[in-house]
Amino acid sequence: MVLNGRDEVKLKAAAASIKDARTLAFDATDHGAVREAIDRFEAEVGPIDILVNNAGMQHRTPLEDFPADAFERLLQTNVASVFHAGQAAARHMIGRGRGKIINIASVQTALARPGIAPYTATKGAVGNLTKGMATDWAKYGLQCNAVAPGYFDTPLNAALVADETFSAWLEKRTPAGRWGKVEELVGACIFLSSDASSFVNGHILYVDGGITASL
Repeated sequence: MVLNGRDEVKLKAAAASIKDARTLAFDATDHGAVREAIDRFEAEVGPIDILVNNAGMQHRTPLEDFPADAFERLLQTNVASVFHAGQAAARHMIGRGRGKIINIASVQTALARPGIAPYTATKGAVGNLTKGMATDWAKYGLQCNAVAPGYFDTPLNAALVADETFSAWLEKRTPAGRWGKVEELVGACIFLSSDASSFVNGHILYVDGGITASL
């Protein structure tokens, strides 16, 4: 396994908790840096057979007050990084006639909520970029799909989890009646990484407790 991040200290700390993990530090929003790092890894270490694009950020502000610079950061982090890393890895995968690309979308790929319109736009773009990757690269033996998490109990969502009003609303709104657990995303990624998904392409797999299925 190879982990990527911009902060080498945090990256090494994360890798230390995973057996045989390597690190590859670069800024996923920098096209040249992504290309150079992936090309170098392929040449010096070996092939990247499975790529998971999970760089992402959030910024919550009413749309009428949303800062333009924050919008640009969301576009670069949530969308451009998927293009940069996906293209760099696919160039090598195409030559081998195989490869898996898994992009992390969101329940906001299909749904909107107040205060996060630009985030919703970026995750909608991730969903359609995933379809585009499959359309262009399936003929070369690549499977390009996305996992779209719903609302999960994570450190980034700690404030929302602690908000009793929001949690009560979410539990009522979600057919499963609860927040998701991070480990419940693992199976979806394993499926899309395995031979079991050899004829699955351009698919957005929602792992959301049924929230996108119910009004």
